[in-house]
Amino acid sequence: MIDTVDEYRIIVDDQSAGLRLDAFLGTILPDCSRSYAAQLIRTGRITLFQRKAKPSHRLRPGDEILARIPPPEPAHIPPEPIPLDIIYQDDFLIVLNKPAGMVVHPAPGHSSGTLVNALLHHCPDLPGIGGEVRPGIVHRLDKDTTGLLVVAKTADAHTDLSAQFKSRRVGKKYLVLVHDHMATDSGSIDRPIARHPSNRKKMAVTMGSGRHALTRWRRLEHLAEASLLEVDLLTGRTHQIRVHFSAIHHPVIGDPIYSSSNWGNHSPKVRRLIQPVRRQMLHALEIRFKHPESGADICFSAPPPPDMLELICALRKAYTDVSS
Repeated sequence: MIDTVDEYRIIVDDQSAGLRLDAFLGTILPDCSRSYAAQLIRTGRITLFQRKAKPSHRLRPGDEILARIPPPEPAHIPPEPIPLDIIYQDDFLIVLNKPAGMVVHPAPGHSSGTLVNALLHHCPDLPGIGGEVRPGIVHRLDKDTTGLLVVAKTADAHTDLSAQFKSRRVGKKYLVLVHDHMATDSGSIDRPIARHPSNRKKMAVTMGSGRHALTRWRRLEHLAEASLLEVDLLTGRTHQIRVHFSAIHHPVIGDPIYSSSNWGNHSPKVRRLIQPVRRQMLHALEIRFKHPESGADICFSAPPPPDMLELICALRKAYTDVSS
């Protein structure tokens, strides 16, 4: 982790060729945003072949990057008595069910009301575990995605869990509502994902560049002009589920970025059900990993939130009405 490891040496592979240096480091280094990576590059803490580089440098296979990450400065994040839906807790970790609308860690525009603010109130010993800004956090969910999150309570647990996520040894299943009927009962989407070329807040499927991304899915149910899916993430790219299903023309219902206009293609009845939805219908349903202390295989699940259940029921009824 950035707060415990002083130096990284990275050799760029073929898959990462063509990416900007700052963007690449923002995805590969834990707790390091693209803007922070750019700052470190400009100050000479990140070098290319031991020479200063530019954040915009386009990577080539075999490029040698040396990153010296300074300890994080205290962020002075205030604890806040925000209720948490805790599924499981012991001396080493917490598993919780994140609600929609909650940002995981503080960032510009979200300095309070985050999951980290709530965790610091619930677990006063967390500061210093995994960095001041993201204490205990080993993975994240988007603000409006609901479901299971794992938080480390000790430095050793943070190291172990972070390694499990990085090496793809964590099993993650999601419940997803997508537009229209899938043509088959199951399938996979194997398409690389990179930052959108013109909108830096979006990701996009790219051809010949980007990072490998693999999503597997199976259809649970046909609904009215929609499908209920169970999705397995084999990789963990930013917005992966949302980007992948948008790329195959079945975007996630309610997604304000990748499917904002798709409700207009539905029948009037379904349009009335979908149009009011203001967040992506995406829920982290199940997570499986090895306990960082005992090594035992453990699995947790969390029911979908009320707004998602209500929409599923409404679309199920609309489908039954049409079919009968």
